[in-house]
Amino acid sequence: MALLYKVWKRLITYVRKTEEQEISNLTGLELKGVFPLVKINNTQNNLRELLSPEKLQQSLEEWTKNNDSLSIKISDRQLDENIYDLLGNTALKIEVVQAVMQRLVASKDFRPVLLFQRLEDFFRRWCEGVFIDAAPSENLPQKKMLQLQAQNIAIGLRQVDINTGLNVLILLLELHRYAQERDDLKAQIVFYPSGRRHKDNFFTSQLLRVINYSDAIEIGNFCSVVGEFLQGSNFSGAYLGDANLTGVNFSAANLNAANLGDANLSGANLSGANLRCTDLSSANLSGANLAGADLYRADLSHADLSSANLSGADLSHANLSSANLRDAELSSSYLSHAILFAANLSDANLNSANLSYADLCRADLSGTNLNHADLRGSNLSDTILFSTNLRNAILIAADLSYAKLNGAKLNGANLRSAILLGADLGGVDLTDVILNEADLSGVVLNEADLSGADISDAILFGTDLSYANLSSANLSGSNLSGAILSGADLSYTNLSYAILGGADLSDANLEKVTWNENLEWEDVRGLDKAVNVPEALKQQLGLV
Repeated sequence: MALLYKVWKRLITYVRKTEEQEISNLTGLELKGVFPLVKINNTQNNLRELLSPEKLQQSLEEWTKNNDSLSIKISDRQLDENIYDLLGNTALKIEVVQAVMQRLVASKDFRPVLLFQRLEDFFRRWCEGVFIDAAPSENLPQKKMLQLQAQNIAIGLRQVDINTGLNVLILLLELHRYAQERDDLKAQIVFYPSGRRHKDNFFTSQLLRVINYSDAIEIGNFCSVVGEFLQGSNFSGAYLGDANLTGVNFSAANLNAANLGDANLSGANLSGANLRCTDLSSANLSGANLAGADLYRADLSHADLSSANLSGADLSHANLSSANLRDAELSSSYLSHAILFAANLSDANLNSANLSYADLCRADLSGTNLNHADLRGSNLSDTILFSTNLRNAILIAADLSYAKLNGAKLNGANLRSAILLGADLGGVDLTDVILNEADLSGVVLNEADLSGADISDAILFGTDLSYANLSSANLSGSNLSGAILSGADLSYTNLSYAILGGADLSDANLEKVTWNENLEWEDVRGLDKAVNVPEALKQQLGLV
C-alpha cells in the first residue's frame, strides 16, 4: 500500500508538471480564451514567490508590535484580515518555513510567546468555523477569494479557508517545536493540535475534523500540506480513528493514549514516537517507520504492519493478536509479555529480539529470523515454525507443544525445561542444542541432527528418534522408556543413569557409547540387532 501511494504521488506530480509546460507554451490570447480563470500550478508558483520568507517574517513580527501607548498595534480584526490576506493563497512549503524560523530566531523583534498566543487564538476560532460561517459583509475567506478571482486566479471559498487554517497550524507546530528545545519557553508555548484533554473529555477530535475538512477538496490534502510538519508535536489523547495520515512525519511525536484505530498510516514516519497505550487496532501501518517507538501496552490487534520497521521498538505487553507483520524489521525489539496470538510474522527479522513470556500461540513464524532471540517462557504452542531460524535462541521453559518445526534451524538453541509435547522436529538441525530437563515425550525427532546436544535429565517417553544423529550427545539421566531409537547414531553418546526400559535399539550404532551400572536396560528391544555394541556392554547384558 505504501509503495502504491508513492507511485500515485509521482504520477500526480508528473501530470501537474506536464500541465504547467503546456500552459507555458500557450500565447496570452490562447490562455485567456481557454482559461478565463487560471487554475494551475504555474499560478501557485507565482503566489509562492509573492510569499517570500522576508515578507512572512516581517508580518509575523508586525503582529506582535506595540504602538506608542504600549498596546498591540494590530487589532484582532486587523490580524484576522492580515492572516487571510497573507496565507489564503497557497500552502506553505517546508523550505520557506525553515527560512522564516531562522530569520525570526536571529531577529531582535521576535516575540514568540505573544505570536503563539495570537495565532493559537485565531486557529481555535478557525476550527470553530467562525470565519467561513460569517455574514457576507464580514466573511474574510470570501473577501480573499473574490480578490484572487479578480486577478483571474480560480480558487474556491473552501480552498482559501483551508489554506489559511493549515498554514496557521504549520506556524503553530513550528513555534511549539522551537519552544520545546528552550528551557525558558517550553512551559509558555505548548500546542495541542487536537485540543487539550480534560477529565470530562478523554479524547479530543479537533484535529480529526481539520483533517476531514482539508481532505474534502482533495483526498490526501492534509497529508501533503501538513504531513511533514508534525514531528515532535503533542497529540496525546487525540481521536484520529479512520484518519488518512499516509506518509506523515510523526517522528518523536507524543501520541500517548491516542485513538488511531482503522487509521491509514502507511509509509508514515513514527520513529521514536510515544505510542504508549495507543489504540492502533486495524490500522494500516504497512511500510511505516516505527524504529525506537514506545508502543508499551499499545493495541495493534489486526493491524497491518507488513514491511514496517520496528527495530528497537518497545512492544512489551502490546496486543498484536492477528496482526500482519510479514517481512517486518523487528531486530532488537522488546516484545516481552506481548500478545501475538495468530499473528503473521512470516519472513520477519527478529534477530536478538526479546520475546520472553510472549504469547505466540498459533502464530505464523515460517521463514522468520529469530537468531539469538530471547523466547524464554513464551507460548509457541501450535505455532508454524517452518524453516524458522532459531539458532542460538533462548527457549528456556518455552511451550512448543504441537509446534510445526519442519526445516527449522535450532542449532545452539537453549531449550532447557521446554515443553515439546507432540511437536514435529523430524529432520531438524538440533546440533549442540540444550534440551536438558525438556519434556520431549511423544515428539517426532526421526532423522533429526542432535549431535553434541545436551539432552540430560530430559523426558523422552515414546519419543521417535529413529535414524536420528545423536553422536556425542548427552543423554545422561534421561527417561527414554519406550523411545524409538532404531537406526539412530548413538556413537560416543553418554547414556549414564538413563532409563531405556522398553526402548527399541534395533540397527542403532552404539560405537564407544558411555554407560554405567545404573543404566536401566530392562525390556530393551532390538539390542541384538544393534551395531558396534561395546564388548563390555555385551558381557554386562549377557549377549556373548
